[in-house]
Amino acid sequence: MGECYDRRMTAYGFTLFDTAIGWCGVAWSDRGLVGVQLPEASDGETRERMLQRFPAAAETAPPAKVQHAIDRIVGLLRGEPSDLSAIALDMEGVAPFHRRVYEVARTIQPGKTLAYGDIAARLGAVGAARAVGQALGRNPFPIIVPCHRVVAAGGKIGGFSAHGGTATKRRMLAIEGGE
Repeated sequence: MGECYDRRMTAYGFTLFDTAIGWCGVAWSDRGLVGVQLPEASDGETRERMLQRFPAAAETAPPAKVQHAIDRIVGLLRGEPSDLSAIALDMEGVAPFHRRVYEVARTIQPGKTLAYGDIAARLGAVGAARAVGQALGRNPFPIIVPCHRVVAAGGKIGGFSAHGGTATKRRMLAIEGGE
């Protein structure tokens, strides 16, 4: 996923973890997660992506709150009911419009979807579906901000910028019972 935040934001650490869809990564600060990485083609490529995104972060064991978030993500991707809405996100440096989009997206329950236009309407920005799509394409917190649950008009799958593209999006939706 792309970044929509200021690259100067500091991540203290990052770690990789295995899930039903492959090796994911998280990076954190003292305020919460600063980034989530969906799997690349291999765990080595996921690690490289994390190092590119968070060059000052050390790969290390996660603190308890971060481990709790990882456990919730792993559970969700195994198809278990898992509420990710309470996971703290460090959105310092995230553009205000993007924050608002992410807040609405976080309300979409597993197994459900919303259209880009629906999110724009909930923001009071009717006609801003493309801007919503651009914000979600730069989502630094995939899974926690469930951009995979946002679809195009008429229920069409829409795009997905993670490795694997729409096949990954479809797989994530299927795990959650949404497709």
